[in-house]
Amino acid sequence: MLEAIALTKDFGTHRALDGLDLTVLAGEIICLLGANGAGKTTTINLFLGFLEPTSGEARVDGVDVRADPVGTKRKLLYVSEQIALFGDLTGHENLAYFAALSGIEDGSAARLRECLLQAGLPAEAIDRRASGYSKGMRQKVGVALALAKRARALLLDEPTSGLDPQASADFHDLLVRQRDAGAAVLMVTHDLFRAREVGTRIGLMREGRLQRVVVAADITAAELEDLYLEEMGRRAAA
Repeated sequence: MLEAIALTKDFGTHRALDGLDLTVLAGEIICLLGANGAGKTTTINLFLGFLEPTSGEARVDGVDVRADPVGTKRKLLYVSEQIALFGDLTGHENLAYFAALSGIEDGSAARLRECLLQAGLPAEAIDRRASGYSKGMRQKVGVALALAKRARALLLDEPTSGLDPQASADFHDLLVRQRDAGAAVLMVTHDLFRAREVGTRIGLMREGRLQRVVVAADITAAELEDLYLEEMGRRAAA
C-alpha cells in the first residue's frame, strides 16, 4: 500500500533521507524509531506530498505521489502530534467539516456520530465544543475521520506524545483495530515499548538511512532497547 523506492531528500547540502526502500502492506503497522533528524518525519511528508523528493519515489497504492498528489491523498489519513480542531465547533461539527473537505460520500450525521463512538470519543463529548477536549480526545476525532474516510493507509507522526499511559494505550488499541480492518499504518514514534506492543515490523533510522528492520514478534522489549541504543551509540561515536 505504501512504498518508498530509493527515496531521497536533500535540503541544500544536507541529506535528510538517503535512499529509503520500505514497503508497508495492508494489515500491518510499521513503526519508525530514531533520534531527531533521523529522517522519520521527512519520510511521512514525502508520502503526503508536502515535500518533493530529490530522487526516488513515494508510492501510495502503486501510484507515485508526484503523478497524482490529490488522488493519493484521498487514500491517506494523517495524524500529527497535535490534532488541530476548531475550538468553537463541537467534535461532531469538526468531523463533519473535515469529512466534507475530504469528499466523503456518506457524511450523514448518524454515520459521523457512529465513527466518533467507534474511535472511542465519549458520547457526551460529541456535542461539546472541542476547546474543552483533552489531547487524547482530539486524537480520537482524527481516528474517526480515518473511519469515515475509510482510509486505506494511516500516517502517524508522534501521535501519542504527551498522552497519559491510559490514553496512549487506548489510542494504540484503535490503531490495532485499523490494522485488523486492513489499513496500512506507518507510525513515527519515540516510544519503544508501544512500538514493540503494536508494531508488525520496526525500523531503526539514523542520519537519513534505514539501518535495520526487525519483526516485532521476534524481539523482546529489552532486545529492542539494546538495538536502539547500539544504533544511537554508533551515531555518537561517528
